[in-house]
Amino acid sequence: MPNVMNEGYRPLTEAEIAVLKDHANSADDWAQVWVKEGFVPKYILNTHFSGWVRLGLFEKTFDLPGGISKHSGLYYTYLHNVEVGDNCCIEHVNNYIANYSIGEETFISNVDTILVEGETTFGNGVEVSVLNETGGREVLSYDLLSAHEAYFMAMYRHRPELIQRLRQLITGYIDRLRSSHGKIGAHAHITDVGNITNVKIGDYAEIVGTRRLYNGSVNSVREAPVRLGYSVICTDFVISSGSRVESGTALSRCFVGQACTLAHGYSASDSLFFSNCHGENGEACAIFAGPFTVTHHKSTLLIASQFSFMNAGSGSNQSNHMYKLGPIHQGIMERGAKTSSDSYILWPARIGAFSLVMGRHTTHPDLANLPFSYLIESCDKTFLIPGVNLKSVGTIRDAQKWPLRDARTDPHRLDQINYNLLSPYTIQKMMNGRKILEQLQWVAGMTSEIYSYQSAKIKASSLRKGIHYYDLAIHKFLGNSLIKRLEGVVCSSIEAVRAALKPQITIGLGDWVDLSGLIAPKAEVLRLVEGIESGAIREVSEIHETLADLHRHYYEYEWTWAYDKIQAYCGLDLARATAAEIAQLVERWRSSVVELDRELYADAKKEFSLSAMTGFGADGDEAQQARDFEEVRGAFDSNPYVSSILKHIEDKSALGQELLDRLTPLL
Repeated sequence: MPNVMNEGYRPLTEAEIAVLKDHANSADDWAQVWVKEGFVPKYILNTHFSGWVRLGLFEKTFDLPGGISKHSGLYYTYLHNVEVGDNCCIEHVNNYIANYSIGEETFISNVDTILVEGETTFGNGVEVSVLNETGGREVLSYDLLSAHEAYFMAMYRHRPELIQRLRQLITGYIDRLRSSHGKIGAHAHITDVGNITNVKIGDYAEIVGTRRLYNGSVNSVREAPVRLGYSVICTDFVISSGSRVESGTALSRCFVGQACTLAHGYSASDSLFFSNCHGENGEACAIFAGPFTVTHHKSTLLIASQFSFMNAGSGSNQSNHMYKLGPIHQGIMERGAKTSSDSYILWPARIGAFSLVMGRHTTHPDLANLPFSYLIESCDKTFLIPGVNLKSVGTIRDAQKWPLRDARTDPHRLDQINYNLLSPYTIQKMMNGRKILEQLQWVAGMTSEIYSYQSAKIKASSLRKGIHYYDLAIHKFLGNSLIKRLEGVVCSSIEAVRAALKPQITIGLGDWVDLSGLIAPKAEVLRLVEGIESGAIREVSEIHETLADLHRHYYEYEWTWAYDKIQAYCGLDLARATAAEIAQLVERWRSSVVELDRELYADAKKEFSLSAMTGFGADGDEAQQARDFEEVRGAFDSNPYVSSILKHIEDKSALGQELLDRLTPLL
């Protein structure tokens, strides 16, 4: 028996017991049933009490859909070791509710069994075997798990002291949850449910038609309720605030992050889904789904791989088993990578950031340093088109939509998400990629028609264009950072300009990493890792705060990195730069932005070509076809994405000119 709080409760009077018996109620021991002052027994009917029971007041009415009203109370139920908050309505419990505290104004109707059996941690501490089904990269699931902590646990196995210490810190949190008594929060709504066993349920949760919940936590809060729908089965799980798991979804050993949606028969085992993931119809096994991993199609299998900002086309499939030592192979698709319909990848492989995979690929390429590429199958061979996705309007559309689709309403956010398309993380990879392509060209010769890299073929024309696209993007990013730094600076002298450009901190130099959504300097990440290993960090809350601090200071650290790279890449010492040299950087930035935007404009125009109108204008001529297309898709010039490209050209040109005007007196 847990610590039963008798304060605020009193034993039943003989008169109240008599009324309860008259209403077909019974108890193993009426002396164990305590109530609040003001208790009215008439709202309890055909209910049996066993163990200790604490009852609140029944004063309010629930207004239900269809114009139905039900008064709070207990009707046709069985309670064992249960505390019921004020103004709850619990009715038609087919079996019993045992070992729970139920918050105020909660509605429970037509359920089978809700119980805690033995000591439990409510799904906290479940080992989730991501990436490698046979084990070795287990992530310890718990209520406050962030994508970044999980990244450490799964990917930093080369630092066993870190893994051990992380597990100790998380276990300390989990041990404080250990109990033989569960909780259902206030204002929860639980109806037409089968069995709920060893599950912690938060405030404002809505659980309707769910078949079975076993060993888990539903971390619903008022600002971000959780909804579990019809025919859902969840075992060994944690579901975070604002998420929806509905319509026949089955989860086993899974963590579901904030504002995720899993629906329409989705099936997942040993998988992690972080903020704003969306899964429907398909299947997942041993995946690390970072923020905004999206899959909609029945024929899609995601297995043994890491994703973020990813969209899986229909029929996307991967293999982690080469029929030798078992399902031990893993894959990484860096942020923003996509798969087209009917794509296939044989792991191990690594796909660069914001790349597109089309066709079947079985040669295990590592393309981390060639981001924004197309990976295409042709004649059973893998062809790579480097950098081409930088001129795809779809890439820009994705970058614009992700922040708008962040559905998290919980004020306490678990994941720190950086949405930037261009960042030190992707730009450093482009710099590496540019060197790789130039070296291939130098080694194989300028006259080669086909180059080979990591089992992929690159056509000569694609290689040359890739170098050019990377150069444009690098200048665009570095110029963006410089112009942002000089925004609002009074250019009274070249010394004032140089002083404004000089970084105030040294944090940010060197490589950067993407911790599944959080982009940060590698040196600072390692500083955090060392703090965990040494014991300087004593609570998981300190890890969360450090990660949040890295996210908050991103732009300060970014400028330190950009300042260093401008000097190295452009061959310019900014501490001694003249106004003319800075103006030259601005001009180079403006021309890069405009050229890339014009490429995006041309790519968008393809969606409005005559071939794109195929299937429009039924039973008509070309004029009717064009009219039908315009009614459905709109006119090219009025398309919001096309308009945003034109406006971007205009705005950036004006921004560059404004800075040039401020620099003019110094020339």
